[in-house]
Amino acid sequence: MGPTNGGILETPALDIETPGILQRVSEEGGGYTFARMAAAARDGDARAAEVAREMAWEQLHCGPWHSVLPIWRDAYSMACLHVAKHHFAGGDFSETIRVLDLGLIMGGTLLRVDLENAVDKVMAVLEERENGGNNGEGSDNGGGLLFSSADFNEAEVLRSLPAKSLSSKLVARRSGLSLEGFLRDYFLMGLPVIISDSMSHWPARARWNNMEYLKRVAGGRTVPVEIKELRKDILVPDYSYAGGGELRSLNAWFGPAGTVTPLHHDPHHNLLAQVVGKKYVRLYAASLSEELYPHSETMLRNSSQVDLDDIDDNAFPNVRDLEFMDCILDEGDMLYIPPKWWHYVRSLTPSLSVSFWWSNPEGSP
Repeated sequence: MGPTNGGILETPALDIETPGILQRVSEEGGGYTFARMAAAARDGDARAAEVAREMAWEQLHCGPWHSVLPIWRDAYSMACLHVAKHHFAGGDFSETIRVLDLGLIMGGTLLRVDLENAVDKVMAVLEERENGGNNGEGSDNGGGLLFSSADFNEAEVLRSLPAKSLSSKLVARRSGLSLEGFLRDYFLMGLPVIISDSMSHWPARARWNNMEYLKRVAGGRTVPVEIKELRKDILVPDYSYAGGGELRSLNAWFGPAGTVTPLHHDPHHNLLAQVVGKKYVRLYAASLSEELYPHSETMLRNSSQVDLDDIDDNAFPNVRDLEFMDCILDEGDMLYIPPKWWHYVRSLTPSLSVSFWWSNPEGSP
């Protein structure tokens, strides 16, 4: 049975931009055959829509990503919308969502509003069907927990950490830290700090440990680490506007126990918010960069050659003696990591975190 919510996906941006995309893909990308297939897809030919999507996909993978003509990314978005329309009209909602997600991940920006609105419509239809007309009541309750503190064996978990963990200098922990105090004592000093008790008003604190909720909003999705449906559950902390900079990136990170992010540094201020579960974090000051043996290749210079879980003392003889700070992030903690500070992260349990990256004002050091 087909969908009850109109039977079609509305695509106003596609309707407006189609002539320009087809002209550009023909003139700039030599995609005359694609243009013919896309025109047929617009007229209702499902097979032509699939062929057009396959042709655009091949163009996206014909060489290094930076060498792909931007028009082919918009062409891929166009083809995904045509294919998604056919699946939606036929009632195949899971395939509709998969195609739309691929369009969002691999496509251009010109038709992004149509892709996002189409996802919202399909998800609404799915939610209505799953709730069986109960208006979502009780949707945040019930279901299994992603993490339960009752199942956490601290002694066992701590044995998995790198040598000397939690035996030296712990990261400072402040509860209810004012913005003024954050600026004065940590931001301007370039020092890490854990800020506790500052996320209790986030809907995510109540929702993200519920497996049924996560399955409902993102369980059938093909997504990168940013998950749009979960964005409404978090709030950007005032701390991430410190110094008058600009928020550069907001990412959600999900992983099982034992997931490791090797030692590296980032160019921006970073506020890592632990929503569900626990993580171990080790930090080395930016001044120790050379002692941490960064890779020589340009693309990897922010990553260390040192494996903290299995240090090669012959290759890196002095690493064990370097000073570091470390901590265990608990649910509700935010960790401020200054720019260029090296950090290693290990999930001690199933974990959901959010990171906020922001920059200094233009022209600042």
